[in-house]
Amino acid sequence: MPALLSADSVTELDARHRGAVLVAGSHGGRIAAYYASRAAVHAVILNDAGVGKDEAGVAGIAALESIGMAAAAADCATARIGDGTDTLARGVISRANRLAAACGVEPGMAVRDAAVRLTQAPAPRGTLASPGEGRFEVHAGIWALDSVGLARPEDAGKVLIFGSHGALHGGRVETAIPVPARAAAFHDAGAKEADMTRLPVLAARGIPAVTVATMSARIGEARSMWESGTISFANAPASGRGARPGQPLAAWLAKICQAA
Repeated sequence: MPALLSADSVTELDARHRGAVLVAGSHGGRIAAYYASRAAVHAVILNDAGVGKDEAGVAGIAALESIGMAAAAADCATARIGDGTDTLARGVISRANRLAAACGVEPGMAVRDAAVRLTQAPAPRGTLASPGEGRFEVHAGIWALDSVGLARPEDAGKVLIFGSHGALHGGRVETAIPVPARAAAFHDAGAKEADMTRLPVLAARGIPAVTVATMSARIGEARSMWESGTISFANAPASGRGARPGQPLAAWLAKICQAA
């Protein structure tokens, strides 16, 4: 029988997770689903990230069905995004693909009970195709990265838009961002300001950081955030640089670059 494991982020998976039923704190978008399938987990439960624009927060749940992987999502209001342990302990299912449903997983079920049912799911048939490099220079000095896991050392000093959510992984401050950016933007994943725990950590480092509203842009797609994202929350350095709720992200970031 597959082991039942939790993880704060699918970007942190390793050989221990291979063949396991995984409960992860990551959003349920396509790039997160790709990371889960690349790690060869048996089945997965992610966070629905408020579902959001074009239902991007659960798009990966449906995509995993194409490779025969049972997958489900926890309601973001029932568990902290970025916290696999909390999701396993308190999460409640909001979505399930057909393979998960065939195991008896349904909306309203406790995540822990759903995870046990997913140990009976059939093994996946393969791996999702790579979504591509996921790195785009959208403006001089501004880079859109679909995941924090795509940051490179040479991104230091750039303005970075991350398709990832705005919460620390398991509350660990070192997961805020992997490079010292000039400014940073994340997706709020339908969560409250208090849950956007990357923002105060970056404020302490003097880095302006904001999130965009879940219905304004697709989570896991940083270019969508650049094209249509509107600011939902801002830390103190960002507010001091003119960031305001409802403001287009692209307009604010362009001003950051002009002022540099």
